[in-house]
Amino acid sequence: QVQLVESGGGSVQPGGSLRLSCAASGYTYSRYCMGWFRQAPGKERDWVAATDSDGTSTYADSVKGRFTISQDNAGKLVYLQMNSLKPEDTAMYYCAAAAPAYEGAYYYQTRARYNYWGQGTQVTVSQ
Repeated sequence: QVQLVESGGGSVQPGGSLRLSCAASGYTYSRYCMGWFRQAPGKERDWVAATDSDGTSTYADSVKGRFTISQDNAGKLVYLQMNSLKPEDTAMYYCAAAAPAYEGAYYYQTRARYNYWGQGTQVTVSQ
């Protein structure tokens, strides 16, 4: 059974940094895509970033230049380094996996294209 477990959320002041982690277990697909989504109260769950088994990474425009997605151990560990955080980054952050994945990271930018999800980790950016 595939499991995704996020960690690293917390509270930070504007301009600060956080690093989220996602530990994946229970699958052995060689081709996959790992993504991060976020959902603020009363809003849709939006795609943030994705990285695939070829090492290609993509980002939503709202986080480009501030967030960096990376992976280790063939996608079993996925990180989201978040710098220059803003109050509008406040949300529950979810790790997601598309496995097996037959397309690259640019394809996996919507919820429907992921088949496994974690429980989320809260990020709050405020004074």
